[in-house]
Amino acid sequence: MAFFRTVTKLRSRLGQPSSLRDSVRCLQTQASSDLDLHSQLKELIPEQQERLKKLKKEHGKVQLGTITVDMVIGGMRGMTGLLWETSLLDPDEGIRFRGLSIPECQKVLPGATPGGEPLPEGLLWLLLTGKVPSKEQVDALSSELRSRAKVPDYVFKAIDALPVGAHPMTQFTTGVMALQVQSEFQKAYDKGIPKSRYWEPTYEDSLSLIAQLPVVASYVYRRIYKGGRMIPVDDSLDYGGNFSHLLGFDDHKMQELMRLYVTIHSDHEGGNVSAHTGHLVASALSDPFLSFAAALNGLAGPLHGLANQEVLLWIKSVVDECGENITKDQLKDYVWKTLNSGKVVPGFGHGVLRKTDPRYTCQREFALKHLPDDPLFRLVSKLYDVVPPILTELGKVKNPWPNVDAHSGVLLNHFGLTEARYFTVLFGVSRSIGIGSQLIWDRALGLPLERPKSVTMESLESFCKKAAS
Repeated sequence: MAFFRTVTKLRSRLGQPSSLRDSVRCLQTQASSDLDLHSQLKELIPEQQERLKKLKKEHGKVQLGTITVDMVIGGMRGMTGLLWETSLLDPDEGIRFRGLSIPECQKVLPGATPGGEPLPEGLLWLLLTGKVPSKEQVDALSSELRSRAKVPDYVFKAIDALPVGAHPMTQFTTGVMALQVQSEFQKAYDKGIPKSRYWEPTYEDSLSLIAQLPVVASYVYRRIYKGGRMIPVDDSLDYGGNFSHLLGFDDHKMQELMRLYVTIHSDHEGGNVSAHTGHLVASALSDPFLSFAAALNGLAGPLHGLANQEVLLWIKSVVDECGENITKDQLKDYVWKTLNSGKVVPGFGHGVLRKTDPRYTCQREFALKHLPDDPLFRLVSKLYDVVPPILTELGKVKNPWPNVDAHSGVLLNHFGLTEARYFTVLFGVSRSIGIGSQLIWDRALGLPLERPKSVTMESLESFCKKAAS
């Protein structure tokens, strides 16, 4: 079975011309009656292993680009240096999951109800296999994840050892580290499992991790904000719906929002801090729990996942000072006040994107459908009109457009999840789907220990002098 096949049926469902794009491969809608994700991977992996061997053998010496001093000093920005199969980020088009854009995923991935938001389990299947799953396959995967969702008591005790006032990400990461005790990869490695089979216990760990994270995350939320009263898993609900339920939100619209949120935050190619950290740590053969805990610590940084917390707090500061009915002129003054104080306007700009983040756009569409009159949503809409021209006027920003964080907090706030300090935990649960999927493929393809070369300023200066002479 070919990993990617062009399928006329899928093209017609997407409403795309016969050549979607030369660089984008159409994906096959899953036709097999086999509902087991593990067996699908077992069939796909040998083929992809051979594909990688051939690529390395025939084209291993092909140069991909030129590294500049700016790239070295600037945090390796823009360097092509990672193999990341599950998604690709285009500066203009935004993220594509196995070749499919977010709007395309919304069209073809099964929802809880017809026409509803895509189920995260469907995206997990897509990221792992490159195929659009059927509703039956997604339901089977939902059932498997629920069966893996039981969290040992010692995990909760580890979290309880921390002060209730500790940041939610600190408590969440502690819980993930405690989950590591159950690692199947660690057990198999200690017994001497062949390298060719590393992917199998990695699969077990990754799916268990993905399944258990909503329980751990909701425990942190309920512990900090709801007096520690836990809510049991609902066996009738899917992954996103259950996560909303475990947090204490059973509104149908909030469950739909959580399905959308988890899906669009799941993966953003391999170069972002959390994805790269997970990949880097895993390259040392650390198990998925250790690797993902490291990724979470990167996600907790203000320049990465913590930004969604900062956005809502900043928006609320606007309201506190100027009121909900602030005019665009007043908003311009407040933006300039923020910038002139040496701060940034959170939620705008991106390290790769050069247009409005498609993840922002789909959240805006959700808001227009479900909460068009929400005061904070109206303020976010005004910011879209006000901020980009100001950032463009500054002349220092390559991308003045809003990113995913500019919108997510306002949606969560509308449905009652108002605790901004917790938002990054939601991001962390979501990101496990992308990092876990890629980690399974890292093991399947036998990707090596990551070890880039570093240099000193003296060596750079010496190199540049020689190049100039």
